[in-house]
Amino acid sequence: MSASTERKNRQAARAAGTDKKMLAAQEEAKKKAISKRRWTLGTIAVILLIALILFLDSGFLYTKTTALTIGDTKYSPAEVNYRYGNQYYTLLNQYGNYASMLGIDTSAGVAGLDKQDCPMLDGGTWKDYFLEAATNEMVQTKALNDYAAENGISLSEEEIAEVNDSLADMDSVAKERGYANADNFFAANYGNGVTTAIVREAGRLSTLASKAYTSYQDSLSYTDEQLEEYYQSLEGASDRFDYMIYTVTAPVEEDAEAPTEQALAEAQATAEAIYMAYADGTDIEDPQERFEVAVDSQLEGEQPTVRSAAYGSSLSEDYAEWMMAADREAGDATTTANDTGSSVVVFLSRDDNHYKTANVRHILVMAEASEDGTYSDEAKAAAKARAEEILAEYEAGEKTEESFAALAEQYSEDTGSNTNGGLYENIAKGQMVEEFDAFCFADHQAGDTAIVYGESSGYAGYHVMYYVGEGDLYSNTIARSDLLNRDMQEWIDGLTANYEAVPGSAYRRIG
Repeated sequence: MSASTERKNRQAARAAGTDKKMLAAQEEAKKKAISKRRWTLGTIAVILLIALILFLDSGFLYTKTTALTIGDTKYSPAEVNYRYGNQYYTLLNQYGNYASMLGIDTSAGVAGLDKQDCPMLDGGTWKDYFLEAATNEMVQTKALNDYAAENGISLSEEEIAEVNDSLADMDSVAKERGYANADNFFAANYGNGVTTAIVREAGRLSTLASKAYTSYQDSLSYTDEQLEEYYQSLEGASDRFDYMIYTVTAPVEEDAEAPTEQALAEAQATAEAIYMAYADGTDIEDPQERFEVAVDSQLEGEQPTVRSAAYGSSLSEDYAEWMMAADREAGDATTTANDTGSSVVVFLSRDDNHYKTANVRHILVMAEASEDGTYSDEAKAAAKARAEEILAEYEAGEKTEESFAALAEQYSEDTGSNTNGGLYENIAKGQMVEEFDAFCFADHQAGDTAIVYGESSGYAGYHVMYYVGEGDLYSNTIARSDLLNRDMQEWIDGLTANYEAVPGSAYRRIG
C-alpha cells in the first residue's frame, strides 16, 4: 500500500469516526428532545387538571352559567338550587317527623330526592315535585317584581335592613353546626354554589314580591251588598250546624268485603227503633237529653255524638239536604242508610254567621309547666296572681285602650299579639279557647276588662282581657276572604300568563 493510499484510509476512518460520534450525539439529542416534549406535555396536563379542579371548586359552573331563564332574567344553578332546597325544607318544617309518612327519605337531604318516587306525581320523583314548586315560585316572584318596578313599589331601608338582619347571625349558627362559615353551610344544605349573598338576594326579591302582592290586594274592596250576595250564593256551605248523630254500623263477616243484606236490615231496624223512641219521648223537652235517652233505651250504655259548629260543606251527603232545608227546626229527627249501616240524626241549630265578630286586646300570663309538661295548681295560682297585679296596674293608670296596649307589649307572653298591643280583630265564635271565647261574646261594652283562665295543648294560664268593641259581620268576613282569594288568584294567573321558565344549558346541575 502506498503512502498516499494509507493516508487516504486514515482520513476516511477519522471521518467515519467523526460521523459516528456526530450521529450518536444527534441520536442522544433527539432522545432528550422527545423526553423533554413528553415531560412538557405531562406537566401541561397536570397543570390543566389542577386548573380544572380549581375551576370546578370555584363554583363557576353553578354561579356563572344559566339553569333557567324567566322573562328577561337568567338564573344560575345555585340560585335555583336555593329555591329548590327551600321548598324541601319548608315541607320538612311543616310536617316534622311525619314527613316520612309522605314517602320522603331525609337521610341524604336534597341530594337524594331524584332517587325517590313522589306519590303526588304520576311517575315523578320528589326532585321533580320540589323543582316544579320552586319554578312556579320563581315565575310568580319575577312577575311580581316586574309589577313592582312598573308601579313604583320598592323596599324601604327598614325592610331591606330586616332582610339583612335575618342573616346577620348565620356565620355563628353555621359554626355551631360544624361549618366554617355561612357560605359552607348553605352550599352543604342547599347545593353547590349557594352562598349567603344568593340567599340574601332571594330574600330581597321575595320580600318585594310580597309587598307588591299586598299592595294590589289592599286596592280591592267590596260593598256590603256584594259580600251578602256572595255569601248567599254559597247556599249554606259556610253556615254552622249543631246536631247529634248515632250510627248503627252493620257488622262485616270475616273475609267479607261488605255487610250482608241481613246485617244492613238489622242495623236499619235498630236505627228505626231509636228514632221511634225519640219521637215518643215528647215528655222530655230538651232534644239532646231526649235523644240520649232514646239511644240508651235500645242500646244500653251507648251515647250519641254531639257535633258542634260543623260547616255545611262538611255535612255528609246522606243528610246534608235534609239538614239544610229552610223549614228545619230544632229537635227535628230523621234516619239515613248507606252501604255500611244506618244513622239517626237530630237537628239542633243552624247559624248563618250573621253576627258581629269581636275585637279585643289581652295580656297572657302563662303558668310555668312542670318537667312532665303538666301544670300544678300552685303554678296556675301564681299566674293568676300575676294577672291580677297587671290588671291592678292598668286600673291605677289612665285606664285607656292605649295604656292597656302598652301593658300588653310590656307583659304579654302571647307572641302572636304582644307586638301590636295584644290586639285581635274580627274574632269569630269558637275561634279562641272556651273562656276567652265566652268573654268575647258576653255583651260587653267597650272598655270592659276581666281575667279569664285559658288552656290548650300548648299552654295554661290567665288572660287579662280588654273589650275593644264589635267587629264586622262574620258572614262578611267569610265572603271577603273568599272573594279576595278568588280575585287575587285570577290576578296572579293573569300576571304570570306571559312568563315561561325556559331551561338553560346548566339545568341538569340543579339539585
